[in-house]
Amino acid sequence: MADFTVTERNRVRRAPKRGQYDRKTVHAILDEGLICHVAYVIDGQPFVIPTAYWRDGDHVYLHGSAASRTMRAGERGLELSLAVTLLDGIVMARSGFHHSLNYRSVIMYGTATLVSDPVTKEAALDKFMDRVAPGRVAECRPINAQEFKATTVLSLPLDDVSAKVRSGPPIDDEEDYALPVWAGVIPVQQITGTPEPDPRMPDGTPVPDNIANFKF
Repeated sequence: MADFTVTERNRVRRAPKRGQYDRKTVHAILDEGLICHVAYVIDGQPFVIPTAYWRDGDHVYLHGSAASRTMRAGERGLELSLAVTLLDGIVMARSGFHHSLNYRSVIMYGTATLVSDPVTKEAALDKFMDRVAPGRVAECRPINAQEFKATTVLSLPLDDVSAKVRSGPPIDDEEDYALPVWAGVIPVQQITGTPEPDPRMPDGTPVPDNIANFKF
């Protein structure tokens, strides 16, 4: 897979050695995450919203109510920036100045456009459901016409993008390494608990394997 092209917009400027532009790294981060933050400007007013997303090939998809401001703007083409961040650790240094975080992040830029073809739209929504839990589409009631009409799907090409990764121990001033101060990394993980059944679910409804064994 070819690397993404480095542009003035996606080039990592702060700590550039942490910048990564290969598809393998970018795809892995996007595929592990589930929530992104989307930034855009409408009528001179800046907005940032957290929302679910999913990747399919060289596009990232967003969905929402057809009545929402973001989705309506996307129907006309919405210039935006999308960010995904995964926290891996808290870096404890010997001085407050050098404390940091271990993380993996992706920043995308581009124009989100409406997915108008019904077949492509339905396939994208099915991809999202199976991204949340593989096999979930086959288990659920199919989307009806009213729900389909009320849902908008936007597509953002995976083109103007970069990843930034920080890993490893703290980087202290050389003279501070001899200080009797604990330093290191506190690992951070996102885990899932035991599934909690809906109290209105019929008695005896089995827990499918994709739910019982769900993990991020």
